Amino acid sequence: MQHPRSDTPASTDIGLPLCQRLQKYRQYHFIPSTPLASGKLTRMVGLTLEAEGLNLPVGAQCTVELHNGRDIDAEVVGFHNRKTFLMPIQKIEGIQPGAKVSMKQARHSLCLGEHLKGRVINGVGKALDGLGPISGESEAEFVANEINPLHREPISEILDVGIRAINGLLTVGKGQRIGLFAGSGVGKSVLLGMMTRFTTADVVVVGLIGERGREVKEFIDHTLGREGLKKSVVVAAPADDAPLMRLRASQLCTRIAEYFRDRGANVLLLMDSLTRFAQAQREIALAIGEPPATKGYPPSVFAKIPELVERAGNGDGGGGSITAFYTVLTEGDDLQDPIADASRAILDGHIVLSRKLAEEGLYPAIDIEASISRVMPNIVSAEHLGLAQSFKQLLARYRENKDLIAIGAYTKGSDPLTDLAVDLIPKLRAYIAQGITQGSVFTACKKELETLLQATQVADTAPVGTAKAAAAAATPATSNPTQAPRRASKVKRGLA
Repeated sequence: MQHPRSDTPASTDIGLPLCQRLQKYRQYHFIPSTPLASGKLTRMVGLTLEAEGLNLPVGAQCTVELHNGRDIDAEVVGFHNRKTFLMPIQKIEGIQPGAKVSMKQARHSLCLGEHLKGRVINGVGKALDGLGPISGESEAEFVANEINPLHREPISEILDVGIRAINGLLTVGKGQRIGLFAGSGVGKSVLLGMMTRFTTADVVVVGLIGERGREVKEFIDHTLGREGLKKSVVVAAPADDAPLMRLRASQLCTRIAEYFRDRGANVLLLMDSLTRFAQAQREIALAIGEPPATKGYPPSVFAKIPELVERAGNGDGGGGSITAFYTVLTEGDDLQDPIADASRAILDGHIVLSRKLAEEGLYPAIDIEASISRVMPNIVSAEHLGLAQSFKQLLARYRENKDLIAIGAYTKGSDPLTDLAVDLIPKLRAYIAQGITQGSVFTACKKELETLLQATQVADTAPVGTAKAAAAAATPATSNPTQAPRRASKVKRGLA
């Protein structure tokens, strides 16, 4: 029989009370390790992995072991009975039956901070620019807390985006959400690049979702440029990335914009494109068995769009804002596409790029008549709003009679407003056109618009000289001086 050692606590303190004896053991600390849930892979269908032995919430991060010893990251996207559905973030190659699936962390967090400016990252926050790893000032949840809509600051200030046609005719407010509707090859990426260089926003966050890899590099090197990149954060998920990576990239660029907004910055969020985000969600939803609806889009797609878009806008205090531009790819230039229709209903305005104008060489090819900014009446003066409406009316009147004018069937003098539109159409088109290296500040845009249309603003209180100038511009020279005031009054009624 082995006797206890004399130097043990039990041999010396056996006569002491229990509470005193337990004090001796307080120096021995043992922190047990947190057990990690694990399971095994039982099935793989398309992009979906099925695992058993895992009881994890939707959104939990996992790793799947490959036969060569490497791991791939995956995320829980659904479950059924005892089966857990996973979606890989990377490309899936080398997966075998029975592979071990382990929990990585319950929720995805990321590092945020000022260091993100000038960097290019992927959908999970890893660097793509070769400038070293991302190390943030603070860790944050991937999805921020929702803002009570009644606590949001109203849109009351103008954001200068540096584009003359937008500043002057479709004025954007800080915190507004705008859709940029366009087909392929009409210049939407170039327009976004111009905004990043010429805007007065404090920070620009660019999301390149589902674009070709070549276009991602060209956008960063040429369209954005070094100057534009200095105050920008670029989140890129090319078309060959997994759908979950494209989905996460869309959410990440919004989360980064929220971070800077909460610190009082005015952020310009440019996402190209919202359609690729919807297509990524469609791939995920169909893979886990959700039934398709309109044009193959499951119902969850139309729930995800407002969930993402509503995160932009003004905050509930602190002076920060997120002004967002979402490009929407219209198939065959069809504005009735389900994604385009759903986006137009949730956004605060839309800018339509016309293929016809692009073919005519007018860039940016903004269709002013088909575009609208819903907050413009609240943030500009009545005079500015009247000028923009007159501009639209003149464009519309010219396009209504364009065919008649082209074949010589229109007789000048039959309609004063049409006469004025014909005379001013070269200047109207020149106002919309803008070089890709030219920025235009808001005050200059407004002044140019006033100079262009001052002859058309014939009001009862206008000076006589202004009325005569409008009449002279709207009518041909005539020997009867009494006809001029009558012509001018017709112009007034036409523009009212």
